[in-house]
Amino acid sequence: MSTDSFYAALPTLEHFLDITYSQNFVSVPDDWYILISDIAGSTQAIAQGQYKVVNLLGASSIIAVLNAIDRLEVPFIFGGDGASILVPPSVLEPARQALLATRQRARDSFDMELRVGVVPVETIRAAGYKLQVAKSRATPHYSQASFAGGGLTYATHLIKAETDPNPYRLDANRSPSLANFSGLECRWQDIPSRQGKIVSLIVSTRGSKSKDSDAIYAEVIKKIQEICGGEGGCHPVQNTPLNLSFNPKKLWAETNLRSPSTHRLPRLLYLAKIFLENFLGYSLMRLKVKLGGINWGNYKQEVAAATDYQKFDDLLRMVISSSAAQIALLSDYLEKRFGEGELVYGMHISDRALMTCLVFSRDGHHTHFIDGADGGYALAAEEFKQRMHHKAANWRTYINLAKLKKASG
Repeated sequence: MSTDSFYAALPTLEHFLDITYSQNFVSVPDDWYILISDIAGSTQAIAQGQYKVVNLLGASSIIAVLNAIDRLEVPFIFGGDGASILVPPSVLEPARQALLATRQRARDSFDMELRVGVVPVETIRAAGYKLQVAKSRATPHYSQASFAGGGLTYATHLIKAETDPNPYRLDANRSPSLANFSGLECRWQDIPSRQGKIVSLIVSTRGSKSKDSDAIYAEVIKKIQEICGGEGGCHPVQNTPLNLSFNPKKLWAETNLRSPSTHRLPRLLYLAKIFLENFLGYSLMRLKVKLGGINWGNYKQEVAAATDYQKFDDLLRMVISSSAAQIALLSDYLEKRFGEGELVYGMHISDRALMTCLVFSRDGHHTHFIDGADGGYALAAEEFKQRMHHKAANWRTYINLAKLKKASG
């Protein structure tokens, strides 16, 4: 029996906090596949000021795969400098080709290496990991996937492993096909924080022995909302001015990716197309026109509602609008919990967020990926890894001291 409709048939959770209840997650079918992409050397690219390109390429594999599989409803998640997508076996081959074509376009247009790979779910299970998924409603047209069980993290580890050959990495020299990036847009100006700061945050209960992980994640989410003034206070886009960009430099990343050719003239024509569409969108939103089934006066509110500013993929990721005082409170809270061995976290602070969009249609069928500017999740992940190493080193020291004490006892 086909499992193509597995994800579409899942019940939809009404609140993000529902993902802190393990019973709301369902095991992914064994015959499905995990598609992983991430940019090698993303930290260096960000240091060179290419954070917009990093985000755009991180999202590019999602739209390329969705277009290749005729937008079959499948779970995916954006990680800042990469993405994870799950697909059934019936569409594996077009999805693989889309990943390879995206990898090729990253090289040709941006001289960046996009690692891509495929891991069977049954491989994850055979290694002793679980792979579970849930979906929660953001808008009537957009439901967001969450992942638990450790399987997605293990799959990412397999793809990144520097073994030669790596059986899970897709490494064809040239892609035989072209990726379809229709719907991928990067046209909004960077979004300033109404409270002064934007926090990109990663939290994991990995290794916690003192308390149930569900309870810790629920407490962390509630504490963040308490510090930042509720869910609306945390949201980096809600009640914040959204402005379309007319700066050619800011629009060049999308132009490079989506232009039908790498030659100068087609790129300039595509850039002119963005200018015209942005001017039309600006006018319709400003005049609050109702046209083609779209209430343009409410479009920015719909964009804000369809953002992924809080998500879960074996760990909690959030992009939060915050003040300096709130960041101090949040840091003190997280550091205390880290010291108690309940969680590990990483944080990056900027003054604005950026948004990369998947626009299937403008009548509500759109998804918007949020990250902190100047590094966001990618740099938060670096800090997270440092704390993980620190925790592991402390644990090894504790074990060694215990062994010495036992030997001398």
